[in-house]
Amino acid sequence: MSTGLVITLVIVALVLIAGIYLWATYNSLVTLRVRVEEAWSDITVQLKRRADLIPSLVETVKGYAAHEQGVFDSVTKARAETISAQSPAEASVAENHMQSALKSIFAVAEAYPQLQASQNFLQLQAELVDTENKVQASRRFYNGGVRELNTKIQVFPNNLLAGPFGFTKRDFFEVDDAAAIAEPPRIQF
Repeated sequence: MSTGLVITLVIVALVLIAGIYLWATYNSLVTLRVRVEEAWSDITVQLKRRADLIPSLVETVKGYAAHEQGVFDSVTKARAETISAQSPAEASVAENHMQSALKSIFAVAEAYPQLQASQNFLQLQAELVDTENKVQASRRFYNGGVRELNTKIQVFPNNLLAGPFGFTKRDFFEVDDAAAIAEPPRIQF
C-alpha cells in the first residue's frame, strides 16, 4: 500500500469520526433542549391547574369568612403572578407569593370549623395538595433536564460545538425560600 493511500484513508477516517461525533453531539443537545422545554411546559400546566383551583377555593372560603378580604386579595394577586410568569425566575417569585397566600387561606379555614367539615372545601383541598405534589415533581424533572443540558453544553469538546449552534445554559427553577415549598401546604383540623 502506498503512503499516499494510507494518509488519505487516515484523513477520511478522522473526518468520518469527527462528523459522526458532531452529528451525535448536536442531536443529543437538541434532544436535551426539547426535554427541558417539555419539562417547563409541564410546570406551567401544573401552575395553571393550581391557579384554576384557587378561585373555587376562595369562593368556598369566602362564604364562611367574608371579613377576611385581605387574604382573598393576596391569593388573587398571587394567582395572577403565577399565570403571568414566563421564566423560571418569575415563576420562582410567584411560587413564593402563592405559598404565602395559600398558608393564609388555610389559616383562615382553621378558624372556621364548619368550613373544615364542608365536602366541597375538603375536595378542593385534596385537589390542591395533589397539584402541589405534581408541581414539585415537574420542578424536579425540569431541573434534572436543565442539569443534563447545562452539563453537556459546558463539557469539552461539546462547548466548542454548543455555542456556535445556539445552545445556551438554562436557569434552574429555584425559589428564594425553599423551605416554603418543601412540602404541600399543611392542613390541620
